[in-house]
Amino acid sequence: MASRQCTHLDFVDRVEPRSQGCEECLKTGDSWTHLRLCLSCGKVGCCDTSKNRHARRHAGEDGHPIVESFQPGERWRWCYPDRLYL
Repeated sequence: MASRQCTHLDFVDRVEPRSQGCEECLKTGDSWTHLRLCLSCGKVGCCDTSKNRHARRHAGEDGHPIVESFQPGERWRWCYPDRLYL
């Protein structure tokens, strides 16, 4: 049985985080649960367990499919369209 592979790896670039917290939540004064780093542009957004889900929204609206955990001690990546950990 062949395992599924991510089809969006070409979107990954060397990025620097644009902020140390969720960019939208910082602007509005909202809080977040965990943070995700967009690997296409460096935008930091809040995770799916946060009320605003800014990282997922950014992926859908801007077409940047892959994020990396921006939490200390976590080392994983996620592709939203393929629904795969990388």
